Amino acid sequence: MKRFIFLFPILAGISWGSVGIFVRKLTQWGMDNYTILATRGLIASLILLSVFFIFDKSLLKIKLKDSWLFLCSGLFGMLALNLGYNTAINELSLSFAAVLLCLAPMFVIIFSFLFLGEKITSKKLICLILAIAGCICTSGIIENHTNITITPFGVCSGLFAAISYATYLALSTKAIQKGYNALTITFYSLIVMTLSLILFADWNITIKIIENAPIQNILFMIFHALIASVCPYLLHTYSLKYIETGKAAILAESEPISAMIFGIIFFSEIPTFIGITGLILILTSLTLLSIKVKEN
Repeated sequence: MKRFIFLFPILAGISWGSVGIFVRKLTQWGMDNYTILATRGLIASLILLSVFFIFDKSLLKIKLKDSWLFLCSGLFGMLALNLGYNTAINELSLSFAAVLLCLAPMFVIIFSFLFLGEKITSKKLICLILAIAGCICTSGIIENHTNITITPFGVCSGLFAAISYATYLALSTKAIQKGYNALTITFYSLIVMTLSLILFADWNITIKIIENAPIQNILFMIFHALIASVCPYLLHTYSLKYIETGKAAILAESEPISAMIFGIIFFSEIPTFIGITGLILILTSLTLLSIKVKEN
């Protein structure tokens, strides 16, 4: 398992890259960002709770003195990341918002160096530069720079989302060092995020969507929760047990690659030469970084 652990954050990035497919559909059905996020968090929490009761209830146990970790990872990690990114999307072009979020590994490496004592190696820096350059090319910002809408609030929101992502990974690493399971960390972070949104979500529209096609739409929402929350957060969080936080964050930059592929398949968004160049840069970064993984 340890030999292939570097695949976990890559698979997490692929899962996150597919989120747009679900979000576009749910938006067409009338859901706003708060409702999409709250519904997803609620379903994902119920799925994990079922797993606990079936396999191991002890994973629900946490120490009171460590509760701040889960509170902060839910509020300043999951919730802040999603709200910040959604705001950036509304204020900026989609491509520019994506580029800002791709700066997350930079903050992860800095935070890991400051708070976790992880070294900033030349290999990390090279891979980080390649990944960011690849993300910029893949996003289309270079080709569409004349059509980009930029507002100070949007830029701050995008950077806030990137910092929030870095914060979540740092807090998750801290929780793992204290002996908590990836399932436990993901579950309580989801609970905090969902409870924070419960009063802002439009649950009436969720009920109406389910009533329109109960089996089909419930399965769609469950699959959305699995792909967007349960699987990627579990894979990424679990990988932190064996891979340094900075490396895991860069490996998760497979997200724009998967987003490009899903765009081709579902929305006929054909990539340009610069987009393909970005894809190659990101794949090169992932390959170099995964050649040697930290063994425990």
